[in-house]
Amino acid sequence: MDMQSYMKWDDYSRAKDDMFGYTDIKQAPWNVVNSDNKLRARLNCIKHLLSVFPYTYVEPESIELPPREINVGYIRPSLADQPVIPEAY
Repeated sequence: MDMQSYMKWDDYSRAKDDMFGYTDIKQAPWNVVNSDNKLRARLNCIKHLLSVFPYTYVEPESIELPPREINVGYIRPSLADQPVIPEAY
């Protein structure tokens, strides 16, 4: 955050509150996400959004995959040479 935006925090907050007052309606409500902890904020937001839509489990159809074509000339590059995202889950 830059110093100017830090100094105007109250002005920004007041403007947000005014905007909510004019635009928060029953048909299109605003939702506030506590974002002091970004990971929790994102997970809470995802959980909330998923809870808004009705969900019923649909059994997937069984499929049979055909055999893969093997390309003899292809050599896969080493993962050590690629930027791999760490597996957290």
